[in-house]
Formats: sequence, C-alpha cells, structure tokens
Amino acid sequence: MTTKGDRILDAPLAKIGGKGLFTKELEQAMLAGEIDLAVHSLKDMPTEVPEGLVIGAITQRLDAGDAFVSVHYRSMEDLPQGARVGTSSLRRRAQLLAVRPDLTILDLRGNVNTRLAKLDAGEFDAIVLAAAGLKRLGLGERIRTILPRAMILPAVGQGALAIECRADDGRIQEMIDFLRDTEMTAAATAERAFLRRVEGGCQIPVGVYAEVGEGNVLHVEAMIASIDGMRVCRSHSMGTPAEAEKIGIALAEELLDVGGREILKEIGIAV
Repeated sequence: MTTKGDRILDAPLAKIGGKGLFTKELEQAMLAGEIDLAVHSLKDMPTEVPEGLVIGAITQRLDAGDAFVSVHYRSMEDLPQGARVGTSSLRRRAQLLAVRPDLTILDLRGNVNTRLAKLDAGEFDAIVLAAAGLKRLGLGERIRTILPRAMILPAVGQGALAIECRADDGRIQEMIDFLRDTEMTAAATAERAFLRRVEGGCQIPVGVYAEVGEGNVLHVEAMIASIDGMRVCRSHSMGTPAEAEKIGIALAEELLDVGGREILKEIGIAV
C-alpha cells in the first residue's frame, strides 16, 4: 500500500502532518478488515495507537544510527564550510547545526533511491539517512560513517519495526509473537513515553535513545533542540525495564523544565 507520506514528496514532513502520514491509511484498512496486520518503521508511528488496534510486536533493533552518505566526503568533519546537507528531519537539522552551524541544511524528500539519486546528481554535498533503512535495502555500502550518538541522537524507535494488528485478533497476535524483542520493547516504551509527553504527533526537534545494558539496566538519553541548533537541552536517566514508561516521562519533564518548554513554545507547541 502507498500512503500519503509516500505520495506527497514536494513539501517538508513537518508542514504536511508528520508521522501519521505513513500509518493512517494502513490503520484504516485494518479497522475495515481489509488487511490483518501492518509492518511499520517504529519511528514513523504516532505515540497514540487508534482505538481497536495494538502494536503486537516490536522487533529487535537493526541499527539506531543516522548514516552520513556522501560521494566526495568521508565524514561530517571533512565537509567544507557551507556544505549542502540534505535531510527532511527537524531532529537531524537541529543537531547537525549544533555541531556545524556553517552548514546549509536543505529539505530532502522521496524514497531512499530517490534521495541517493539527488545526491549522486550533485544537488547535495552529503545527505543523512537512517542507517537501518539503507541496510535493509542492501545499500549499506553507501554509508560513509554512522554519526555518533554524542553528535546526533536518533528518532524514537529508529531501527526497529512495529507490527500493528487489531486488538481483538488473538490469532494474529499469537502468530507474530515470535517477532517481539523484550529489550527493544522496554526501550521503545521509554522512548515513546518521552515523545508522548513533549508533543502530540507533529515533527519536532527531539531525539531519544534507550537500551537495556549490563545488569538489566535501562539507559535513556534524550534531547530537545531549537531548530537552528543554537540551544540544546540534553540529559540521561536509568532504571529497570519495568520502569520504562516512568523513566521516559520523568526525563521529558526534566528537559522541559531546563529550557525545552520554551524551545517548543517558540515553534508553536504548548506542553
């Protein structure tokens, strides 16, 4: 199925409705009984799932990283002053400008092959794409480097797949249960709780990454940034996987209190 987010390619995501663009039509088909399940990139899913549907399984994360892709340059550090970097993400834009305010960040839409073609045609000096998407498409060789999380935190759920189905369809839920990754489910719970607290569904410059580490400890790191990258509120927290939602919400509150609320207010989001 081709969704609205796949069809409208001449406008930034933030201006045409954000995350639901990639899921709404699939969800309507499920509720109508036309399909039994939908496979989403978890990062494309709104934090609220429609009544009657559930996320039946969240898969193991392939790669949460953002990939630096360029024809002529090996890394972000190699880019010349004023280099043209393509991305459709406010999250990436803000974090890139925080470390390289000289860059010219340009909107980049289309599927992965379209974006790579624009890069190869010389429209950009570099582009930033989800590493997982490139790897799943067999295009991992195009990745010059994975940008470190110290530079750029990923989107909520980046690198994992979400399998959505009807809440009352026990047969399908049982069928997809083997796909569920326990540690990634805890990480996603924390990340989605963070995002739910700071916004309603539109695209905003926030990044968050959670993982279950040694000793079964859940680590969560998050940031809220101004679109120009001049102000970045960033912090981290930890706890048990069972506390995932609570940790995500508490971290959101912390960042809102130290400047995140003002940043979001400036771009028209009241929290």
